Amino acid sequence: MLDLKFIRTHPELVKKSAEAKGEKVDIDSLLKLDEKMRTLKSTVEELRAKRNRESEEIGEIKKRGLEVRERVQEMRNLSSKIKEKEGELREVEEKIENLLSYIPNLAHSSVPIGKGKEDNKIIREEGEKRSFSFPPKNHLELAENLDILDFKRSVKIVGSNFPLFKGKGALLERALINLFLDVHIQRGYKEISPPLLVNRSSMFNTGQLPKLEGDMYCLEKDNLFLIPTAEVPLTNLHRDEILDERELPLKYVAYTPCFRREAGSYGRETKGLVRVHQFDKVELVKFVHAENSYEELESLLTDAEEVLKRLNLPYRVVLLCTGELSFASTKCYDLEVFAPGSNLWLEVSSCANFEDFQARRANIRYRTKQGLRYVHTLNASGVALARTLIALLENYQQEDGSIKLPSVLEKYIDGKEIRK
Repeated sequence: MLDLKFIRTHPELVKKSAEAKGEKVDIDSLLKLDEKMRTLKSTVEELRAKRNRESEEIGEIKKRGLEVRERVQEMRNLSSKIKEKEGELREVEEKIENLLSYIPNLAHSSVPIGKGKEDNKIIREEGEKRSFSFPPKNHLELAENLDILDFKRSVKIVGSNFPLFKGKGALLERALINLFLDVHIQRGYKEISPPLLVNRSSMFNTGQLPKLEGDMYCLEKDNLFLIPTAEVPLTNLHRDEILDERELPLKYVAYTPCFRREAGSYGRETKGLVRVHQFDKVELVKFVHAENSYEELESLLTDAEEVLKRLNLPYRVVLLCTGELSFASTKCYDLEVFAPGSNLWLEVSSCANFEDFQARRANIRYRTKQGLRYVHTLNASGVALARTLIALLENYQQEDGSIKLPSVLEKYIDGKEIRK
């Protein structure tokens, strides 16, 4: 959440940044309410001061044995007026909080202005695309022929867009999860196994609510949500805490299933594992000093890239334009792997800086010699399993339909290949 004082002094900047993100905000109404709130606060403070003076005077009059009935009635009328103004103030403050909750974070000055994917900036490509002596198959053909993925039975169990891995498919998924966790733990991240359900406050703090509630799975009876990403519980680990400056940066990693309603009309992107309602993901979250959060973002990007390098998958780093940035982020790199059978670049990680946007919502601060400051939060997928699995199957396929596994997985999975 943006600081109201900042919006008050930089309204045009906030409007321009929101517009660049494709968000509609009503800053003028917010500022009118802000002015009304400050006037009401001043009125309430004056009335309370007057009540205190009246109370003292009534006490003195009583000591002298004089009649105070009329003054007591005036005091009651004054108290009623204070109560009325306090109610007006609460109502205005609630309206302000609601408007603030829909104002997106500012885009960083280094982010390119743009509306869609075509305006994103490709920073670099890593690894070589594989050349095939045969027409490469897509992951769905490969997985079904190898009997490691079964969407038909999954539909019977729950419905469409929920994967069901079988046999060596389930083993491969588990091997990748263990690899990703081990890589990040070696790089200094502390592993967390968080709850898969979170409350409404947790979802608000990370920016999923209120704007994206329609994309989330909600258990209405309990007012809880299935997590869309481990970013939510990990970021809320330190909610309402004051951290020691010397502890920073704090680095966490977690594996969880993730749940999102989003499916939409994406054409061929709805096939197989490209866009599903449930997927596994290893997530990275960092709490860092405000002064060096963009250096920490570059470090986070390097950490997320490491698993793709270990798997020897061709990938590229993409800097998102303003129109592609999430509601809460200021700057974001996507990591996209190349899937030759589908001929698609698939996003497997978003590495984002939120500055103090989430920390203000979650009230996460750290103590410095100069006083308290909000931490800056960052997160990245390290990485998402479903699409990484697509790229692995399609890049490592053999002409007979078997999959030759990368050597880095040998310690996690029995055998060097998957065949029917």
